[in-house]
Amino acid sequence: MYLDAEKKAEIFGKYGKSNTDTGSPESQIALFSFRISHLTEHLKSNKKDYSTERSLTMLVGKRRRLLNYLKDVDIERYRAIIKELGLRK
Repeated sequence: MYLDAEKKAEIFGKYGKSNTDTGSPESQIALFSFRISHLTEHLKSNKKDYSTERSLTMLVGKRRRLLNYLKDVDIERYRAIIKELGLRK
């Protein structure tokens, strides 16, 4: 599988406070971004996979809601994660 426990721990360690920090918005946004990039690559070769397309749309919405929450709570953390992940609105 493309996302195993080691990869998750690496993402949480890099963007969260620790390897087990699964609840912070930054770590969740980073995990969603990784999954979104994987699904985007999958859809480039499988154009008629509509269930994956729906899953991708839902993941983008979840990430957008988390980013909006982070922007409302702490604008500096929002700007830092946007810059680090290379996202744009």
